[in-house]
Amino acid sequence: MNGPAVDLGIAGFGFAFGEDQDVASAAGDYVSNPGRVINWGYRTFHRAPDHVQTTDLASAAAHQALGKIGLDADALDLVVLATSDVPEYLSWDNAAALARELKIERTQTLLLNEGCGAGVHGLYYVASAMAMQPEIDTALFVAVNRVSEFHRNRMNLINTVLSDAAVAVVLRRGHEANRWLATEQFTDPEHCDLLRIEFGGAVSPLPPEGWSSVDAPGGHDQIRKQFGNDPSRLQRFLENRYVRLVEVIDAACRRAGLSRDDIAHLIYLNDSAASISAVVEPLGLPLERTNASLAPDHGHMGAADQLVSLGLQLERGEVMPGDVVVLCGISTGRWCATLIEI
Repeated sequence: MNGPAVDLGIAGFGFAFGEDQDVASAAGDYVSNPGRVINWGYRTFHRAPDHVQTTDLASAAAHQALGKIGLDADALDLVVLATSDVPEYLSWDNAAALARELKIERTQTLLLNEGCGAGVHGLYYVASAMAMQPEIDTALFVAVNRVSEFHRNRMNLINTVLSDAAVAVVLRRGHEANRWLATEQFTDPEHCDLLRIEFGGAVSPLPPEGWSSVDAPGGHDQIRKQFGNDPSRLQRFLENRYVRLVEVIDAACRRAGLSRDDIAHLIYLNDSAASISAVVEPLGLPLERTNASLAPDHGHMGAADQLVSLGLQLERGEVMPGDVVVLCGISTGRWCATLIEI
């Protein structure tokens, strides 16, 4: 096996979740046809109280990760924050705000806002910084999703129930467990507008009069519009999702000097069992070696899905030392995969 570009591993995990909510009980508050949501198979989702925002979740997860390994925040050389929903404020650096919550200063920070896959390919940026700067020994990487219910209906955007959660990992140079091996990503920009919010930015600062996310058109309407109401075009796009995931996984394997046969476990977005099965089938892995059993109890936590699942599966002993785990995902237009050796 080729050695990774830099030798680093995950030394500790921390989690922060919104309050547990029962999907079947809450679905009627979000959509007029709750049966459709219930049929997706989710049991529980996490909803943060109104006063708990992105930075709060990120800070709580970070403090837990640091506390578990007895590390003071002053020991961090780099802080990277990946977010996947509407930011708390415009023209504001959420990563710097997290550093302030950790009471550290003059520490490098990086903010990623690249959707649901940022929790996967964000590890590449940590590895890159360590490769370029030998003085960086310890980094904190946090992936967080906090749904703005003013802007989005968490049960009517895509075929998932959106959740509020954060995961933090401490990465240390030379750490022998949970080693980063490689990351691969690519972007197909054709459909980058699929899930954009049409107001709140410079083009359209204000929402339409009478706007409410409860009865506003959902993401499905934008998707139909994007594909010109042509079912065949939409079907090709959906099929290509899985083809490209295998493509990016194979590319990550080549970069690490591995093959598909070396992969023992796959962690995808917290999607339906059918969707996760479509991802894993070409790799010859059973559904039991995925995050399919965890997804129904957490919902889709945006960029936090994969690392939350990895951390929980480590705690449960579902992945073992020596296993190669592939974290993979899709943001709008971006496919990514990261290989971790337990």
